[in-house]
Amino acid sequence: MSGLMEHYKENCVPQLIETFGYKSIMEVPKITQVVLNMGLGEAVQNPKIIEGAANELTMIAGQKAVVTKAKKSIAGFKLRQGMPIGCRVTLRGEKMYDFLTKLMHIALPRVRDFRGVSPKAFDGLGNYAMGIKEHIIFPEIDYDKIDKIKGLNIVIGTTAKTDEEGRSLLRSMGMPFKK
Repeated sequence: MSGLMEHYKENCVPQLIETFGYKSIMEVPKITQVVLNMGLGEAVQNPKIIEGAANELTMIAGQKAVVTKAKKSIAGFKLRQGMPIGCRVTLRGEKMYDFLTKLMHIALPRVRDFRGVSPKAFDGLGNYAMGIKEHIIFPEIDYDKIDKIKGLNIVIGTTAKTDEEGRSLLRSMGMPFKK
């Protein structure tokens, strides 16, 4: 079992029960999935960039990345339906906890001038979304072998009913929020 999963069961669950007064352990919010997404608009001109991005996202997540294709054509961007424009990975279970441990304890502290992540990036239902401008903060990425620095979107899906419950869940698990 992952260290973060043990921390959740031993420390976070009792703390959340005490804070919100849940009557059952099944009411306690938990993280259900983590979605990593890399949108590559420049792939319209250079389709080879998708392969490198998919390989890098696979290394970061520890699970094979899926190439996403355009749903409809947009003439202004010279985009045709079915063209590859990004890649994504959905993590669940132990790989999800391993990625969150790596994100919170290794990658985020490597960000330049890092003072914490925004506590306001919740969607109203307890899910948290954040963007990373440089994917090179992850230790798996070899800085010398990348062709271009890319951005990365991370969405953490929870079973929380409100933003406050989701914020308390992530804070108790170790997410470094700004003060």
